[in-house]
Amino acid sequence: MASSKVQTIEPVTYRLKAEAQPEEITYGFLRSKIPAHCFERSATKSLAYLARDLVYASILVWASTYIEQLPTTWMRVGAWITYTFLQGCVGVGIWILGHECGHGAFSPYSTLNDVVGWATHSLLMVPYFSWKITHARHHRYHCHIEKDTVFVPPTDEYLKTKVPTLLNKVQELFEETPFYNAAALLSHQLLGWQTYLMFNVSAGLKSLPEKPTGPKALRNSHFDPLGSLFTDSQAHLIAITDLGLLIVGGTLYYLATQMGAWKIALLYVVPYFWVHHWLVAITYLHHTHPTVPHYDADAWTFVKGALSTVDRRFGFIGRHFFHEIIDYHVVHHLFPKIPFYHAEEATNAIVPYLGDQYHLDEGMFLKSLVDTFNTCKVVSDVNSDGVLHWKIPENEAKKLN
Repeated sequence: MASSKVQTIEPVTYRLKAEAQPEEITYGFLRSKIPAHCFERSATKSLAYLARDLVYASILVWASTYIEQLPTTWMRVGAWITYTFLQGCVGVGIWILGHECGHGAFSPYSTLNDVVGWATHSLLMVPYFSWKITHARHHRYHCHIEKDTVFVPPTDEYLKTKVPTLLNKVQELFEETPFYNAAALLSHQLLGWQTYLMFNVSAGLKSLPEKPTGPKALRNSHFDPLGSLFTDSQAHLIAITDLGLLIVGGTLYYLATQMGAWKIALLYVVPYFWVHHWLVAITYLHHTHPTVPHYDADAWTFVKGALSTVDRRFGFIGRHFFHEIIDYHVVHHLFPKIPFYHAEEATNAIVPYLGDQYHLDEGMFLKSLVDTFNTCKVVSDVNSDGVLHWKIPENEAKKLN
């Protein structure tokens, strides 16, 4: 592999409010700065947002029934592209409301949260309870280089211990070419979510729970009640999750026999891939940035991990359809039970005290996706202080500055 110089990217510095010092920014300190009403969860308000999104989805399906009446092929193709994109945006919003349920932010009622979360995520072929369990582990250990569950980068020391295979050697020949990077990013966006659910890819080496009984499991699937991701006491929740997916999958199969596979592909499957494209992009960019480090077991703390997330901007679609999850994710990692409709106020309340510990990237979202994917590949503990920084090639660093 061609060698490249690496360069450190300096983070943007925010002014720290006089009454706080970096070492004093604790969980309790930050919580005390957020107005109490930001922690209030309203079932009525959340259900109203859900009803709105379901109405959007229904209107789009109804409008699609008129597409075949359009007079030209190009008009029909354009209409289907518009439908699938918009339905994908609506689907992301519905997924985010299920995400709120998983955190207990949807309402004060745990049963309502789980029923709504199970129903909405099953509708999107997302395994609700199994995702809820591993996602809670992600929040608990975010940016812990061994225990985090998503987008954990390899370290240069770990890569040195791996014996290169023929596939690795072929990959090294092409990995710096534009074609390889484009193909890798495309597969990352289209299949990243599915491979994570099926095989727990990108998780830390010590992110699995200790199984209290039975033989050590070899299966890392979110769909396996007896697999390695879950304790024995959680098996029934994974079975309920699978039941929801079977119901939706069976319904889709029946509709395909009645309406035709192509119609279901256009109505559901293509929007499904749009949803998961956005989920992967949003999650990846929340947790990956050239200036944001990872930590080893000795240096990591919960607050450090939570503050190693990145707020970004995505305009009207992000604020309206995506329920501002892109814009205010830092505060969500600190206090995941704050509902999304209070996240902006809560963020504004703590940012003055965070100084350069707050990360905001206002660059173009999709450009950031490409740049970050091509840049953030390996981390290194160059200072032996437990803080692992990205090794950024000099040519990529120039693009980011």
